[in-house]
Amino acid sequence: MTPRRELYTLVGADLLSNLGTRISVVAIPWLVLETTGSPTRMGLVAAAETLPYMLSSALATPWADRFGVRRTAVTVDAASAAAMAVVALAPWLGFGALLALVAVAGGLRGIGDRVKHVLFKPAAERAGVPLIRLTSAYDGLARGMTLFGAVLGGLLIDWVGVTRAIWIDAATFAVCALLIGVLVRPPASAEPAPRESYLRALRGGFGYLRTDRTLLTMLVVVSASNMFANASVAVWIPLWVDRVLGDPAGFGLVLGVFSGGALLGNLLFTLAGTRLPRRSTFALGLALSGAPRLLALALSDELVVVLTVTFLSGVAIAAVNPLLGAALYERVPAPLQTRVLGISGSVAFLGLPVGALLGGWSVAALGLAPALLVMAVACLVLTVGPLLLARSRADRPAPEPAVSTPA
Repeated sequence: MTPRRELYTLVGADLLSNLGTRISVVAIPWLVLETTGSPTRMGLVAAAETLPYMLSSALATPWADRFGVRRTAVTVDAASAAAMAVVALAPWLGFGALLALVAVAGGLRGIGDRVKHVLFKPAAERAGVPLIRLTSAYDGLARGMTLFGAVLGGLLIDWVGVTRAIWIDAATFAVCALLIGVLVRPPASAEPAPRESYLRALRGGFGYLRTDRTLLTMLVVVSASNMFANASVAVWIPLWVDRVLGDPAGFGLVLGVFSGGALLGNLLFTLAGTRLPRRSTFALGLALSGAPRLLALALSDELVVVLTVTFLSGVAIAAVNPLLGAALYERVPAPLQTRVLGISGSVAFLGLPVGALLGGWSVAALGLAPALLVMAVACLVLTVGPLLLARSRADRPAPEPAVSTPA
């Protein structure tokens, strides 16, 4: 297999498992609703998957280095297939068993997502594909899978039932494991790392992030951006739609328009990203993707205005994840990539649970429109401010050991 086809296989396998995950995001809550009728239990199941996902992304990566990145990817996806197949049997096993199985599945998926992404860099280098182009194209395709998978999940529940829909998710993990196990052959450098203690390996990942201030700043502002984005989806947009439109379909329309803008932005950035200044593009993407959306919701009751600003914000956000991904691949030394990428994923996701709490608290304390105005200012300060403070360091390469030269 040619290097380029191997890269396509690796990315395609990862996207296939993402598709299955999006199906289960719809199917598992529906399974809980069908079997228990409890919204509280639906929330518990979501939390039971999310927390292990975040923890394993950071804490399991030293073991992945020791076991081998490719072998870990294959093993974890095969185990994920088995876990999801058993989740489908949860109505006969009880709610406690469902919580445990979903937690296991979330933990497996956290480490599986990280190690497959570590394989992207060597595959792209062998294929001669620029990293910024790979990360941009992948981000766009992943967004497309998110949209398609959610729709497909709903259709599958209607067509074949919720149990079979979850089995289809299990099958996507199995196929992903098979494709990577048979067709992906990373170079020796992507295989097991030198043996060291677990804690020392984990400290190495955290230690690198602490020294690379540019990368750490990027992660912090992306986490802040995720915080405001999740508050918007969980609280602010639904409340605006209910107050202004009174039609739940408007919520899906706003989210769909944002995703459509992001898909267009990914296409444009994939074509032009290699020619754009990275620091300025990253800062501009954050500035235009967060605060303007909140201001539009606060100041306008016109759906056309909100949809237009939302679409343009979606276009702007398309540059952020690819630039962060390229920075991680280019700045982090190869022996540390599994650990640092895992820790970075957890840091970037930290804003998600905080955002849901922030959204509800802000509206309860201030009211919807005042909360949106205050949070628009806070969003701009927290996402762009740190980048402006660190502008003198943003384009420097990662620290490298000093090399002595003869006098």
